[in-house]
Amino acid sequence: MESFLTSCQDLLKGNGDGSQRFHVVLGNEACDLDSMVSALAYAFFLFKTQPSDKPFPLPMLNLVQSDLVLRSDSMFLLRQCGLDPDLLPFREQLDLRRLHRLGLLQLTLVDHNVLPSSDSDLEGAVVEVIDHHLLERDPSPSCPVTVETVGSCATLVTERIIQKAADILDQQLALLLYGTIVLDCVNMAPEAGKVTPKDSQKAALLEARFPSLPPRGALFQSLQNAKFDVSGLSTRQMLRKDMKAVAEGDLNLAISVIYMTLEEFLQRADLDQDLSSFCHKHGYDVLIAMTIAFNNQQQPFRQLAVYSHSALYREEVSQALEDGRPSLSLRPMSSPYPRVNAYHQGNALASRKKLLPIVKDFLRGREVGGACLQGDEEDTQFPPTPMNSLVEGCPLDAGLPLAMNALQEKFSKMADTR
Repeated sequence: MESFLTSCQDLLKGNGDGSQRFHVVLGNEACDLDSMVSALAYAFFLFKTQPSDKPFPLPMLNLVQSDLVLRSDSMFLLRQCGLDPDLLPFREQLDLRRLHRLGLLQLTLVDHNVLPSSDSDLEGAVVEVIDHHLLERDPSPSCPVTVETVGSCATLVTERIIQKAADILDQQLALLLYGTIVLDCVNMAPEAGKVTPKDSQKAALLEARFPSLPPRGALFQSLQNAKFDVSGLSTRQMLRKDMKAVAEGDLNLAISVIYMTLEEFLQRADLDQDLSSFCHKHGYDVLIAMTIAFNNQQQPFRQLAVYSHSALYREEVSQALEDGRPSLSLRPMSSPYPRVNAYHQGNALASRKKLLPIVKDFLRGREVGGACLQGDEEDTQFPPTPMNSLVEGCPLDAGLPLAMNALQEKFSKMADTR
């Protein structure tokens, strides 16, 4: 894989005249672990199997390089596989629109089957789709589509590789695919509602072929821990990691999910200054920080903070959240900053998906006209929320499957012993 990625970088750097033809394998805008690995693995498969006169297969991470650090589970698995993140091709390294205008671009979509509106002008370059989400794409004889609602797109890529070129599988590629399937399928736990028979079958095939792969439960727990590890992030990066924004009239409001307790967040050095700078830079009048952490029983609990320079905006938004339906069951807690209202959130099942309608109802009550939700495909400043993030409502919203709690506790004790 390293030599392939090195070739990718050499071509990107040496393509000064823009004459190189590329077959770009592109994941979705969230660029979560599944999108990253599916793009890497499928482009490598094409590189190993297609004739040399075809356009060069290039895996592309659909985000800017500086945002990769926000995908901490991806960074962890890359390290486990011994892959240098600097070898990965990122979206800013290649002008896809220019290539398409020159007739030098082919696109394969993995982990999504419809291009976002911001990339709709690239539709004519799409030659294949491999995805596990609901099919939204119109059928076309010129574009083969493989869409199956399995737990992970990496399962479908694994299937293709095993069927067509099993000999290209080595320990490194197997670990990339295996780790992604295990994480996406929540350690293959049926009660999480993600795993399908095909996911289990492909994971078992990888285990059988590569018996030195890490134990499934241990690998899942390591990836899960890495996903919620924000210890190396600045406050600005933490706010960007999972953020959506709502704007109406003269009021711009952001909602960031923070993966630690609110007490820990409020104790960060220079927090008040960082919040002020972040809001000023991006034009936000109000910032809601929605924290999530796990108790000793590995069940999630949530807390919430409302920040604003404006006392009026801060109190209006706080009151709307206190009175909102469904009820968040907010209880005020102490805050060290006068510009931050802090709360315990009694309704732990109310994720940001439940919070957004309350916020938009509040905004609609202030201004005439429809709220404009930013932060999906229309907002290019922030990477979209990855799946299974405990943010939008997902199988993990109620905590880890009960069958895994004892296993996680055992891992924790083993770590303590070491």
